[in-house]
Amino acid sequence: MLVRDAMTSIILTVGPQHTLREAARLMSHHRVGAAMVLDPAGSGVGIITERDVLRSIGAGQDPDDERAGAHTTTAVVFAAPTWTLLEAASAMTAGGFRHLIVLDDDGPVGIVSVRDIVNCWTPVLASR
Repeated sequence: MLVRDAMTSIILTVGPQHTLREAARLMSHHRVGAAMVLDPAGSGVGIITERDVLRSIGAGQDPDDERAGAHTTTAVVFAAPTWTLLEAASAMTAGGFRHLIVLDDDGPVGIVSVRDIVNCWTPVLASR
């Protein structure tokens, strides 16, 4: 099975000036654990996750003052839609993260998460 079979093709996008509260509210509303951060004037494409929001709040920072751009991972590992799920899972394990932005030749086409991969693998494992 390939990443394109597991990924979510609707990508939640926020800007670097969104507050962490706004980013968290959007992720919660859309029931996703990550958002792509687009910063055309800066780092380009990055990702912010629920873990980034938790770390900030855990450090005592105010989610109404903190901006998504300050908590964005910009050294992003991207997946291709043609990667196998094992390749995606291996990249996540090696990097210690749970989401990959999926790129094709035209740009971002989706996000794949550990949960997406587990959901694909679970029927296979249950049938054994």
